[in-house]
Amino acid sequence: MPEQSLYLRPRTDPPLASLLQDAPFLHALCDALGSPLNVLLPEVVADNADRFRSVLRRHHLAGRVYFAHKANRSSALVRRLAACDPAVVGIDVASLGELRHALSCGFTGDRVMATGPKDQEFLWLAARVAATVNVDSPGELERLAHLVRTHGLGRVDILVRLSEFEADGAYAGPGTRMLSRRSRFGTPVAEADELWKALERHREHVDLAGVSYHVDTTALDEKARALERCVLVMDECRSRGLTPRAVDIGGGFGVCYVADAGEWERWTTALSEAVLGARPPLTWRGHGYGLRNEGGTVRGTAALYPAHRPVAGPDYLETLLTRPAPVLGRSPATLLLEHLDDLHIEPGRALVDQCGLSLAKVVDVRPTGDDPRRHLVRLAMNAGDMSLEEHGVLVDPVLLPRRGDGDRAGGEAVGVYLVGNLCLEADLITRRLVYLPRLPRTGDLLAFVNTAGYAMDFHAHRAQRQPTARTVAVTAEDGAWRWCPDEDYWPLSEPQGVPS
Repeated sequence: MPEQSLYLRPRTDPPLASLLQDAPFLHALCDALGSPLNVLLPEVVADNADRFRSVLRRHHLAGRVYFAHKANRSSALVRRLAACDPAVVGIDVASLGELRHALSCGFTGDRVMATGPKDQEFLWLAARVAATVNVDSPGELERLAHLVRTHGLGRVDILVRLSEFEADGAYAGPGTRMLSRRSRFGTPVAEADELWKALERHREHVDLAGVSYHVDTTALDEKARALERCVLVMDECRSRGLTPRAVDIGGGFGVCYVADAGEWERWTTALSEAVLGARPPLTWRGHGYGLRNEGGTVRGTAALYPAHRPVAGPDYLETLLTRPAPVLGRSPATLLLEHLDDLHIEPGRALVDQCGLSLAKVVDVRPTGDDPRRHLVRLAMNAGDMSLEEHGVLVDPVLLPRRGDGDRAGGEAVGVYLVGNLCLEADLITRRLVYLPRLPRTGDLLAFVNTAGYAMDFHAHRAQRQPTARTVAVTAEDGAWRWCPDEDYWPLSEPQGVPS
């Protein structure tokens, strides 16, 4: 198989595609601010929020789009979302630090959803600012009610998070098989009675605003089951005299990283062939991404994100809302309307889709020693600075030549391993061969596209005193790109159009 066919070229939409075409601007940024460097487009996150909200409007559903803050630490992105319609956009915070950051960026407490593991300080501040608290267990509910009572705080809106939607008699129905994996988050539906009793005991201090679910899967059928069950649970709560108003279905809407489905299929097929020894290795020291050769048969499961996803983001939400639910047979959108329930969502990765990239300067290029055709390309970044592979996402970087001479005439694709700046054998930016249009040179840049969701700063660290990436916000003004440090961005002016 020719190497040219093993590209995994990134999907790039405007305005990110236009930004990538301005190599001199990106080189100038890296020269001034160092490598690695994160570049964000705050306007895109607002556009993405509107696309999600459009799906809800199309189905005549009320509700909010809550940004899962853990996907990115940026102040610019949070401030831009804070400037959106308060009735439409909120923020999901999973720690005391994230809550404080959201408030400092312009979110008011009534637009905040507090999720994740919660200590006393996190619960106290969430209750103090009138955030909605997504409660994981009866014990957490008891601790929250105690804080409200002890400190004389106002009544707190809560959601109760449910999990493990297993078959249970009448709900499952004939022929319905429930396949819900166990989770350490949320309360199993079968054990929720203790939650309802705690709610009844603490009516003076907490108010049930709705239910949510945690399902650790991207499978539409499983999510549709959970959503349908939550609608029915809401009715059960009303029969107890409670007044829930919304179902929160969390995140997991996905992103399409690779532009071409055929490239993704060819690469994954070639990986299986390489594991079997039917073709040369595609990875450093034969790493199989979870696949292994057992007697001439490929075993295991590839620990890879489906990098080409034909249905992702708002389209995934649309598909989920329109497919028939497994028991009642009506679509989730119809069920929510019939029961007069609002719908909340918490996209993270999908809300920052196409919002940014990470730049790294090429420091050194040398043969691997095993094969003169293979090279190690050392970058001024480490695996913590750009962690797409940590999340199983495989996609090629874009080569931005220093001198603009890009794809030399007659050149062929070159397979390289990208390695980091730490004195560790394990510091690999990519475990796989990355195919570039030519061999990079010292001073060139590699742009890793679409890193704003978890890859940009989720694993960043200061090991060996290497610098972590600075982050800048980029906007289009008067036909040119303008930038500022992430912490200095404020959404005070309208965008002026993408530079041509």
